[in-house]
Amino acid sequence: MASVIDIFCGAGGLTHGFVRQGFNVVAGIDVDAACKYPYEKNNKARFIHKSVSELRPDEVGALFVSGKPKILIGCAPCQPFSSYTYKLQYSDKWQLIDDFADLIVAIKPDIFSMENVPALVRYKGGEVFKQFIRTLQPVYGDDIWWQVVHTADFGVPQMRRRLVVLGSRFGPISLMEETHSSSEYVSVHETVGHLPEVAAGEVSDSDSLHRAQGLSEINLKRIRQSKPGGSWRDWDEYLLAPCHRKASGRTYSAVYGRMKADCPSPTITTQAYGYGTGRFGHPSQDRALSLREMALLQTFPDDYEFLDLEKSVCSFKQIGKLIGNAVPVLLAERIAESIERHLQEYGHSK
Repeated sequence: MASVIDIFCGAGGLTHGFVRQGFNVVAGIDVDAACKYPYEKNNKARFIHKSVSELRPDEVGALFVSGKPKILIGCAPCQPFSSYTYKLQYSDKWQLIDDFADLIVAIKPDIFSMENVPALVRYKGGEVFKQFIRTLQPVYGDDIWWQVVHTADFGVPQMRRRLVVLGSRFGPISLMEETHSSSEYVSVHETVGHLPEVAAGEVSDSDSLHRAQGLSEINLKRIRQSKPGGSWRDWDEYLLAPCHRKASGRTYSAVYGRMKADCPSPTITTQAYGYGTGRFGHPSQDRALSLREMALLQTFPDDYEFLDLEKSVCSFKQIGKLIGNAVPVLLAERIAESIERHLQEYGHSK
């Protein structure tokens, strides 16, 4: 059976897609120790707490099952390339992309996959991504496929675009065709509508992760005047924040909004539990998304655990980071399915 190692594994979104597709994921590696509990609890795979810059190719290679196809997957931290931070200046955070490429070349897995934000393709004039591809070509030649995909086209209930890269030593490889047309997109209501109602600041009795952040009195007034798909422009004048009254703030419409129940959600970020950080108002309840709703919109299963609540206190910031930084599980499944088909095409089993 082919074996899989996940670099920058986070809470396990990418790994879980491969697990659900029947792959043998032997380990996940991440610098954030908070990932250990959700990764191991939900995926029954080993978590290794280490930075990719400190990894030795031989120690990673030794984790693979000998004599079987080796698959290396990963999603390098994307903050330097995110559209939310694209205009900011970073020093060497993009170096992780180069570190990942160097690791792939040194290990020479039979198949590799990388998932990231689309802005990587144009970051620093596209040179970072071009260098990533050039580094890999001595091992994979021209059999490196990449494309920016719309996750809603694969059943993810988000208007989210992601960069997917695939390479194989067996031959040409690509991502499978889209599974959903625009008329078939999965909506917010279809995804979270089964959950019990909770008010701002409350926690569900049946699920400790189904908790919503509290709202100030003025934000409660604001969300009650917010329309699905709307923004702060729906409010009475006295509710406007000072920044919205300035000409420079008039262009920031993608904040303090409600989602539409019958459409996919906006991109789930690490702060999607906050009403003022984007269009994360619940379609009908006067609050922002709960942590469980964030996870479901990232297509994690209903029972995916992110924290050992017997030993730790639930933190919106910590859990929000684990969820928002994850690869949507369903997109990961489609990547895994594409690799499975590729293996079968060349006479290998997953």
